[in-house]
Amino acid sequence: MIGPSLKKGLTLRLTGSIISRPYIDLTLWTMREFGADADWTAADTITVNPKPYLDRPYFIENDWSGASYWYEIMALTQDQDAEIRLSGLMDGSKQGDSVTRYIFSLLGVKNKFRTKKVGIPQTVKVAKNGRCVTKLEYDFVNSPDLAQTFVVTCAAKGIPFHFKGLSTLKIKETDRIKALKTEMRKLGFVLRDANDSELIWDGERCEPDFEQGIDTYEDHRMALSMAPFACIYPGLIINNPQVVTKSYPRFWDDLKKAGFQIEVINKE
Repeated sequence: MIGPSLKKGLTLRLTGSIISRPYIDLTLWTMREFGADADWTAADTITVNPKPYLDRPYFIENDWSGASYWYEIMALTQDQDAEIRLSGLMDGSKQGDSVTRYIFSLLGVKNKFRTKKVGIPQTVKVAKNGRCVTKLEYDFVNSPDLAQTFVVTCAAKGIPFHFKGLSTLKIKETDRIKALKTEMRKLGFVLRDANDSELIWDGERCEPDFEQGIDTYEDHRMALSMAPFACIYPGLIINNPQVVTKSYPRFWDDLKKAGFQIEVINKE
């Protein structure tokens, strides 16, 4: 544990492949915001010098991972004039998943921040921009938690994709590569995986069969990423929807506020 009582500098050398590096960067940035002397001193080395934390006012930004599902909804809605306003996000966020807005700009979604005040959470307006790539290739090594969002979005919009950097998906709450292949097939999309770290969809379709609902595998992101598919398939059933409580407990309430009709089904 690193704290104010640390009297000697600490150097950490990371071995192997560094996955989700922005989470480390965010931790170091937050430490420095509170006065710590901590930073990368080499590509694989972190040094923390003996300097105490300081008490200071601090704005806590909202979660860009959670925001990604609203960008997904905007990408999939049939309402060309729709707008979504998301509060508490930063232009220039240190969160790795803030890359959401850049990737979605390739999938027909634009955003505009109300102001440009650095370090202050703001409101961002999300709308359609009318432009989409015909195929998306992306390496998610720094933001693997976004993979499910973009798998569903691209497939629903008929955009073939090749996503890399997904090795950690197999050891998340569930094997997300396997889960995505299984549940997307229910929706009529045949995905392939490669090298235990890639997901590919080349446009191959099959007969949909989702009457029994989409299984969520005790994984909050399976429910969160699949739910916007209701924009394409009204009446979509999400099994065990309570899994969203891990990261976004009010998700279903927020969908209702946005106009989605949600019904709880008791299965026997």
